[in-house]
Amino acid sequence: MSHQVLLTVSGTIPADLDAQVKAGQRPQADYRVMAAQFGADLLDYPAARKVSGLIGKLMERVGGPDLMLAWACFTLRKRYRVIVTDGEQIGLPLAAMFKFLGLGRRPRHLMIVHIISVPKKMIFLDRLRVQSQIDRFLVYATAQKQFIERRWKIAPQRVVLTPFMVDSDFFAPSKVQAQQTEPMICAVGLERRDYPTLLKAVTGLPAKVVIAAASPWSKRSDSTQGQMIPANVEVRRFSQHELRRLYADSRFLVMPLENVEFQAGITAILEAMAMERAVICSRTPGQTDAVVEEVTGIYVPPADPVALRAALERLLNQPEVASRMGKAGRQRIEEQMSLQHYAAGLTRLVREAEAQG
Repeated sequence: MSHQVLLTVSGTIPADLDAQVKAGQRPQADYRVMAAQFGADLLDYPAARKVSGLIGKLMERVGGPDLMLAWACFTLRKRYRVIVTDGEQIGLPLAAMFKFLGLGRRPRHLMIVHIISVPKKMIFLDRLRVQSQIDRFLVYATAQKQFIERRWKIAPQRVVLTPFMVDSDFFAPSKVQAQQTEPMICAVGLERRDYPTLLKAVTGLPAKVVIAAASPWSKRSDSTQGQMIPANVEVRRFSQHELRRLYADSRFLVMPLENVEFQAGITAILEAMAMERAVICSRTPGQTDAVVEEVTGIYVPPADPVALRAALERLLNQPEVASRMGKAGRQRIEEQMSLQHYAAGLTRLVREAEAQG
């Protein structure tokens, strides 16, 4: 390890990752791009096990690989000026270690936040007061930014809204030509998806509906299970390469969500927008930042199959509107939410932290 910045990867970096990207089989990994941009060492589960020792092995046995990864960061703390944790599952226990076990100066700590407004995570800030060990909270959703600032009275400049990203070179309409001629729409992912409402809304709809009910990040079960699947609906798994084809063949994406406080569905939403597809999305507290109403898509109330059906019929019957929204979505991605924009934004924050460290 030779850099001044450490970036965690809460998983295992595939051995053939670079080969897959080069072959066009998958998008670039955000952590690879970030590490290259701001000169960081990457620490995934296998690398962490090599440096975490017997204590790390015990922590993994008791608390899982994320706790072990946090310990590995702690053991390496004197080698780095900045540590960027890729989620609160790593950042919160690391902050606790800094507070209760650390002696002397610690590196600057930037923590990416997905959802912190859940009891088992809030205890770290409510009772352990570890926010003093987190220099910047990097949040994806306005709702999470407001929650952190309001509940723990944290200065707004320490809670940075960082728009999520997509590899707009991989997910690009120029990379694949649509083959589907009959009307088709798609829904993608697992995390807090309200597929029962979608199934009610699309029953008898004059369009094929494909539900890609899988996610490499979510551990949740498929909410289509146990439901009556209408004749016009197909449920199956897709690789990321196959997803690109699915977006191309679909008229638009529908994102039915439970009433959540974080950006569930953001990956699929941005992928579809990058592919010039309009988005119909449940208007939840956490999913308000990506879709621009009547510009890149349409919001509908959560758990409302009637409103959802009306929005579906509108875009099916007005393909020119769907096309206009799709083009606007692609423009928004290119201007604000590409992987390159995301990495550049984090690089600025890392450089600031290095200067302060």
